[in-house]
Amino acid sequence: MVLLMSDVDRFEAARPRLEAIAYRLLGSSSEAEDAVQETFLRWQAAEVGRIEVPEAWLTKVLTNYCLNQLTSARARRESYVGQWLPEPLLAGDPMLGPAETAEQRESVSYAVLVLLERLSPGERAVYVLREAFSYSHREIAEILDLTEAAAQQLYHRAKKHVADGKARTEIDEAAARRIVEEFLAAATTGRTEPLIRLLTEDAVAVGDGGGKVPARAKAFEGARAVATFMRGLFKPAPAKRAHVGGVPSVYAWTANGEPAVVALVDGRVVGIICLEVTPDGIVALRSQVNPDKLVRATERWADTDHPEGPLLTL
Repeated sequence: MVLLMSDVDRFEAARPRLEAIAYRLLGSSSEAEDAVQETFLRWQAAEVGRIEVPEAWLTKVLTNYCLNQLTSARARRESYVGQWLPEPLLAGDPMLGPAETAEQRESVSYAVLVLLERLSPGERAVYVLREAFSYSHREIAEILDLTEAAAQQLYHRAKKHVADGKARTEIDEAAARRIVEEFLAAATTGRTEPLIRLLTEDAVAVGDGGGKVPARAKAFEGARAVATFMRGLFKPAPAKRAHVGGVPSVYAWTANGEPAVVALVDGRVVGIICLEVTPDGIVALRSQVNPDKLVRATERWADTDHPEGPLLTL
């Protein structure tokens, strides 16, 4: 079936929302784009004129495709080299989706994306559709082919899991930059004590190198262990420069609404550290250094104005 231009336009109008849903569900921009493209192919093959509510139809097709991908992804991640972490998106990326409410912003925060990995595919889908896109329980039940009671049960279970593991406090961009600046200042003193003062006692640090960049598979746990690791990470060394292909420039930025350290070499993003912050201090530092998960960040960085230079070079 050949789509009319108006049908293509209707799909393209829905694309940003579909990409934002898929990213929250899959934790990967490339997988989200693939899911949306698959949804378009199914839209192209459907009798569009008979679809009463195109938005609902597209959301149903996309969500169920993502659920299948999540089920197979669990098996793939068992053989993943090291720790698997979601792909961070830099501030302003349209795939982050709606950010009008605290719930919408929180649902795409890096800390919550990590927590969503612990949920079943069904729980994750219900949580995303409800929290980020305000679908009713009845609508979610129709999308997932569940009873409304079952959808509500999945939502409450997911909400509890996320709440139990959540420590994040919402902060604005100016505050995020100050936190990163303070963190970098402490990390480059060559001493652990300034860093320890910024961390909670139970702070953790974990990284994702995907087997392509060295990253410790097991998390560093406790303020002193994390501080020692970070002190070494931000110590300039010729071997590090050789490994990333140049001298990294380090910026204070935000990713997924959280304070972030962004490292670049010749305009290419080579690492993003997301800082999960609470009133008591930094509770988690999650480093994404897998180059496959930094392609979109590099593209986004190139399209973003940077009035201020790097805070330091390594």
